[in-house]
Amino acid sequence: MLADKAAHEQLITFFHSGTELKYKKGESIVRAGDDPRGIYFITQGFVKAYAITKYGEENLLIVRKDGDLFPLIWAFTGLHRDITYQAMSDTTLWRVARSEFLDFLKKHEHAVPVLLDMAIEAYRLHSERVMNLEYRTVKERIASFLVTHAERFGKKSPNGIIIDAPIRRSDIAGSVNASRETTSRELTALARHGYISLQNGSIEICDIEKLRELL
Repeated sequence: MLADKAAHEQLITFFHSGTELKYKKGESIVRAGDDPRGIYFITQGFVKAYAITKYGEENLLIVRKDGDLFPLIWAFTGLHRDITYQAMSDTTLWRVARSEFLDFLKKHEHAVPVLLDMAIEAYRLHSERVMNLEYRTVKERIASFLVTHAERFGKKSPNGIIIDAPIRRSDIAGSVNASRETTSRELTALARHGYISLQNGSIEICDIEKLRELL
């Protein structure tokens, strides 16, 4: 564990030798179709990765938070899909060139397991999203989304767990393959039955075990 901590701190120090960037909420960091200008490390804020469907709708793929790196697939393969990375809040990043990042890993092999853990976690989240889409009803898919994001971004609150990330209803709709209207209706129904609370744009899970039972 101490070795992992040291490797993680060394990775952070390496990124802090790069370029600091600040983005306002809603600004694009990497646009679909453009090659990334480097590898990014989030020190503050939230970044969402999404694709645009053939119907012109956002398809939310993953939400990244402080401590995350992106885009990892491009970092190792040089391949970049038509994905947009956008700041969900005021966000601070550090960017290094891909070549510098790969050179760092060659010289500091003990940092590779840290990157492997990040890649495995990203793969797990993408796998959960694929499995989520297999649920037959929108209610089940929303419940699965809420459980996953409560586990990742949840903070204890007086009435349960609040999802401490700027996730909009349109983001949920884009992730569970439903319209915004249907998503809003199902969220309201979950709130009416006491599963969640919707206050001031935030989502609070009142009883996560009860929510899991829907699955």
